[in-house]
Amino acid sequence: MVDVADLRPGDVVRLKKPHPCGGYHWLVNRVGGDIGLRCQTCGHYVMTPRFRILKRIREITRPTTDSVEPRAS
Repeated sequence: MVDVADLRPGDVVRLKKPHPCGGYHWLVNRVGGDIGLRCQTCGHYVMTPRFRILKRIREITRPTTDSVEPRAS
């Protein structure tokens, strides 16, 4: 089971069931009492209570933070 406390804005979550548009991936926009999600396929926005999203998340993908190398002067 995925820990919802690990969710941060900017994460992409894969849900167990597809959205009616066919997309599985959602971007996390808001984390609080409710979780704000935007479908990556069609752009639909939903607010879901924390307790409900816990059962529906299959995986969490974090955006990669590429380390920036300092420029040589």
